[in-house]
Amino acid sequence: MHAAVVTGGSRGIGRAVVERLTDDGATVVFSYAADERAARQVEEACGGRAVAVRADAADPDQVERLFAAADEVFAARSAGPLSALVNNAGVMDHTPIDELTPEVFERVMAVNGRGAFFAVRAAARRMADGGRIVTVSSVGTAWPSPGESVYAASKAAVEQLTRVASRELGQRGITVNTVSPGPTDTDMLRAGFPPEAVAGVAHMTALGRVGRPADIAAVVALLLSPDAAWLTGQNLTADGGLV
Repeated sequence: MHAAVVTGGSRGIGRAVVERLTDDGATVVFSYAADERAARQVEEACGGRAVAVRADAADPDQVERLFAAADEVFAARSAGPLSALVNNAGVMDHTPIDELTPEVFERVMAVNGRGAFFAVRAAARRMADGGRIVTVSSVGTAWPSPGESVYAASKAAVEQLTRVASRELGQRGITVNTVSPGPTDTDMLRAGFPPEAVAGVAHMTALGRVGRPADIAAVVALLLSPDAAWLTGQNLTADGGLV
């Protein structure tokens, strides 16, 4: 794996994935939605092996521009054609069903569902045979919680997209898998849940803690490695034994 695109790579799990892949020797182009300062910090932390591109995952045109920019970076650095996609960009929502507005529904579905689809499409059109695609879902599709209706639905769509894509791309030796993290210590988790709730779920895991972004990045790296060539269409739950 030499040339990778990571969507949503400026913070949390996405940042950990970018840092892990560059540590493993890859050239990485990653997207960010709005926080340019955070994106530049990731570039600096990766010693120049990662390049940030601003792109809203909800907009198919911006997704395509992300991959076009990646093509140019990979060519300029002699990294070869795209060999890996990690589709991580996502937004969370905790609105109860009876209070959910059409605007919130459309935004969550657009970023999480439509964004994943068009990223996979863009990757499939240019990826070298034998490439790797990993989509990031959530343990919430198997362990539903109140207030996560549209979020869980959007991630369920990602999981089914992954299974179909694995069938379509398998003849080219491209594997397509999902990683479903459990609660992971990110800004998104801390913003969505009070500290006592985070502590409570930590005690529910077999390992007695919430995940760290690096834990999820390690699972992603495994699925991108040659050792995972016989794994495709799978959903790996990385939750420390929560479910």
